[in-house]
Amino acid sequence: MDNPDIIGLEKTDLNPIAEKLNELLANYSVFYQNTRGAHWNIKGGDFFTLHPKFEELYDNLVLKIDEIAERILTLGATPNHNYSDYLTVSAIKESKEVSDGRRCVENILASFKILIDLQRELLDMTDKAEDEGTNSQMSDYITEQEKEVWMYNSFLGK
Repeated sequence: MDNPDIIGLEKTDLNPIAEKLNELLANYSVFYQNTRGAHWNIKGGDFFTLHPKFEELYDNLVLKIDEIAERILTLGATPNHNYSDYLTVSAIKESKEVSDGRRCVENILASFKILIDLQRELLDMTDKAEDEGTNSQMSDYITEQEKEVWMYNSFLGK
């Protein structure tokens, strides 16, 4: 694919970025499914608060999944798409804690920590490669997610 040449990036710089983006894609995909499970199965006094919040979150995650996959394609690589691959690569693990609201929020916060760390790694990589497109995307995600972390921590009283 000629995209890297056309957009002015070095192909040799892009392979490690695409690999890291595929790792990020795997983590987002597992996080997405965990969040859907929490949305479907939440019970208790926080149901009316968390049920729509979880839906809002997974709607946002699925958009990011698509954006990450499209960025991988833009860089001339192929996005992974199999959950079996995702589960071997993802630092975010499948959650069985999907009915207790507080546990779900704690899992969401732990997932955000992993995503933000990966995105910061990508910021370093893309800065060195002068890949402003990926760099800007990761910066935007981090800014948004830091606010989400604050809000979920506030829900937990932290």
